Amino acid sequence: MQNHDYDLFVIGAGSGGVRAARMAAGFGAKVAVSEDRYMGGTCVNVGCVPKKLYVYAAEFGKSFKDAKNFGWNSEQPAFNWATLRDNKKTEIFRLNAIYDNLLTGAKAVVIKGRARIIDAHTVAVGEQRYTADKILIATGGWPHIPKFPGSELAISSNEVFDLEQFPKRLAIVGGGYIAVEFAGIFNGLGAKVSQLYRGSMFLRNFDADIRAHAAQEIAKTGVDLRFNVNVQSITAGHGGLQVLLTDGSTLEVDAVLYATGRKANLEGLGLENVNVKISDAGTIEVDKNYCTSEPSIFALGDVVGRMELTPVALAEGMSFARRQFGGLENAVDYEFIPTAVFCQPNIGTVGFTEDEARTKFGKLRVFKSTFKPMKHSLSGRDEKTFMKLIVDKTSDRVVGAHMMGPDAGEIMQGIAIAMRAGATKAVFDSTIGIHPTAAEEFVTMREVWRED
Repeated sequence: MQNHDYDLFVIGAGSGGVRAARMAAGFGAKVAVSEDRYMGGTCVNVGCVPKKLYVYAAEFGKSFKDAKNFGWNSEQPAFNWATLRDNKKTEIFRLNAIYDNLLTGAKAVVIKGRARIIDAHTVAVGEQRYTADKILIATGGWPHIPKFPGSELAISSNEVFDLEQFPKRLAIVGGGYIAVEFAGIFNGLGAKVSQLYRGSMFLRNFDADIRAHAAQEIAKTGVDLRFNVNVQSITAGHGGLQVLLTDGSTLEVDAVLYATGRKANLEGLGLENVNVKISDAGTIEVDKNYCTSEPSIFALGDVVGRMELTPVALAEGMSFARRQFGGLENAVDYEFIPTAVFCQPNIGTVGFTEDEARTKFGKLRVFKSTFKPMKHSLSGRDEKTFMKLIVDKTSDRVVGAHMMGPDAGEIMQGIAIAMRAGATKAVFDSTIGIHPTAAEEFVTMREVWRED
């Protein structure tokens, strides 16, 4: 074997890269990690963590109103954007340091700067070159704003957390996780929010009933939902940004947030110097072991365009390190991976949508429940929880679970364990619920809603 500086050189210190580096080092590999922006990647810095903190902030606004019918007769306090923004920054700095310490504690070398691949075993960071037996690309995704007149005036989810001034009027373009979550955040913080989506219904790839229920509930909160419309141009005016839409209408707002998708972060990586194939979608093509078409170069996480979720990147990082440096067979199973959308109320889902399940399994039994959460029997808030179970009629196995309501993400984590274990509807039915909770509804749904 050729003598290299490192056994593994990881490009990108996000969730997948850090996990792979730490585990490889734990198996005795000599590891280096390069990062040109911030330790922890998207999730820690401009994704899951700050987003969830801002969701908590937004929920306080509604909770202050809810509290009045529970006897709390105080005035609703004023919201201070700078306090939230700056306290968030402090927390992120703390997490950055933790990630740095995790790597150095595992005896991995951290190299600050953008890495560029020179050949199949050589990486340059600045003027310094390093050789490695294996190179792992874990550079994640990057927000993409399409080009159109005035597109330079729009911002992405990278900038929205740290705006100098709170946008009292905000247009959000997009229909995925990010767009829906930020619509709820800024609406809850007191902004007038318009969400624009070019399709007929947002949250593509989610179950159709959840999508419809989400549109209904989010509209109730005051978000101005506009489907089948797109932005034609943005211009700066005296009163703010003038947004011209494809239906001929206009909006005047303080900011336009584009959340129309992310692309693999490949710019400047030097992939033209090696035999790494890129898919039509702009992601790195890999096999089941995360190996590219260049045998010494691997890739995982959002950059390969599978399930773009932080826990998936972590699992892929573990699988890669165990296989390559621990001699262990450890494949990631991509079925029954739970996910949540932290809109208000939350969405939690695991398994197949109804359409997917019918295609895969054939005949189904479908159960649903719609009800007002107990808290809102006093709060007076007009909000409904929706739950749905999809059952393979032949085996009785529960193959899809979908929920929109308070704590949906927390509830769905437990449901996912049962579904991965192969739980049948009979198992759900025989499980005693915790009363009074919303979660107990998943074990008390008895009447079939739809049956093939």
